[in-house]
Amino acid sequence: MNESFSIAGKVAVITGAAGTLGGSLARHFAGQGAKVVAVDLRADKLESTVVPELKKIGEAVGCYGNVLDPDSLKHTVDEVMQLYGRIDILLNIAGGNRPGATVNPEQNFFDMPPEEWENVTRLNLDGSVFPSMAVGRVMAGQHSGCIVNISSMAAYAALTRVCGYSVAKAGISNFTQWLAVEMAQKYGEGIRVNAIAPGFFIGEQNRALLLNPDGSLTGRSEKVLAKTPMGRFGHIDELNGAAQFLCSQAAAFVTGVVLPVDGGFSAFSGV
Repeated sequence: MNESFSIAGKVAVITGAAGTLGGSLARHFAGQGAKVVAVDLRADKLESTVVPELKKIGEAVGCYGNVLDPDSLKHTVDEVMQLYGRIDILLNIAGGNRPGATVNPEQNFFDMPPEEWENVTRLNLDGSVFPSMAVGRVMAGQHSGCIVNISSMAAYAALTRVCGYSVAKAGISNFTQWLAVEMAQKYGEGIRVNAIAPGFFIGEQNRALLLNPDGSLTGRSEKVLAKTPMGRFGHIDELNGAAQFLCSQAAAFVTGVVLPVDGGFSAFSGV
């Protein structure tokens, strides 16, 4: 492999590592020789499933961490620093939509419980901002490091139903650009901040929106595929290469970018 794309030996903190996307990235990074620190609220799942699986692939440890609690994150960072003495990569993967913040066709936006709005916007925005604060402080001291956030197609144009999620992901895209400028100007070119904007992937959170109980396409997923030039949903592991690229020396002059991995969805007008 071209060494400029290597992440071998890098200490990679991955939030949401017990989830589908976080788990996929953790396995890939471990397989590429990174020292993976799997962070999640679900400590039992980390210990029983995630970390043992990662250790079969490469070097990994699990750390309990609440991405919405700065004190919890400080404790997590202290643990990592005691173990490795540095943090090279932060993948902010924790996030996702919440059913209570989804406006279905038979519902009205006006009736959305305010607490559901707060839950989904906090998880998807603060849940990346707070870890970036905690780990970014370490990277500032090192004058090196890479942060990768997760944006969404919902940040490019309005998607029906997912109001709070869309607003939060638009915030993530802006925050990514803002933090990229802040870190480069104050702490040097060695710190880069980018984001990936996934297209449509079928996971546990959106399965009911995209697939009927018999496995056939819903009306929503038919619309999605009609606007996806490649004509299919993505596979979760198709995000791994983009994340590795952004964390590697091959992307040394890439910062403040939101990279779509979407089968052409964001490029296609529909005509």
